[in-house]
Amino acid sequence: MMLSGSFGRLIGAERLALLRQAMLVPCDLGDVIPKVTEIAAGDDVVVLVHGFLASGGVFRPLRARLKREATAHVATFSHAPGVGVRRIARKLARVVESLPPTARVTVVGHSLGGVVARWYVQEMGGNARVAQTVSLASPFCGVEVPAVLVGADVHCESPMLRRLRDGAAACCVPHLSIVAGDDTVVEGIATACLGSGDVIVLAGRGHNEVLFDDEAAQIVIDRLRRLPRMRGTPLAIL
Repeated sequence: MMLSGSFGRLIGAERLALLRQAMLVPCDLGDVIPKVTEIAAGDDVVVLVHGFLASGGVFRPLRARLKREATAHVATFSHAPGVGVRRIARKLARVVESLPPTARVTVVGHSLGGVVARWYVQEMGGNARVAQTVSLASPFCGVEVPAVLVGADVHCESPMLRRLRDGAAACCVPHLSIVAGDDTVVEGIATACLGSGDVIVLAGRGHNEVLFDDEAAQIVIDRLRRLPRMRGTPLAIL
């Protein structure tokens, strides 16, 4: 799966990321959930939510690094193109509910997946289970393309996105927006920001490139390490 740096420079980093994504999409089309018996109280579990026209397989590089360097358990699932945010969020809820209640759950979403993560946390009671959320190039202010392509949920005039932005500050679950500085899909720093929480801009990265970016992965690992340890209490009160 590794492609040479010289080849990447030849075709461009974002094109290389698109190629890597295309190669990984056929993988992990079903749920990949850690065994409950392997998750101890206080263990980190990261649930990764992919974007449009992708699958849980696109997270294979990030998943491997989270397991290796953050000693985290990682869950992924796949959703079909064109499925609305609410329906995907219900699938996310089922995945989280399958995990032990004593696990520390972080939800990381790429593009549409970041919107799903916050809808689950802010509108579906996910704040009772999730310690933090992280978005990678997510269109919190929408995208100016025909709604038929991305769904009305993430169109620039979406009432759903407006509701998320308006309610973000009141939610107890902290959020980090990771912005791809050279994103041509979710354009503009403000577009990829929830409007509350921390923001990190990765200059020179494209929309899909951030999926495989070493610095983005390190940021997620650092956020996991910064979470306070709490014993015997629900993690959602952080």
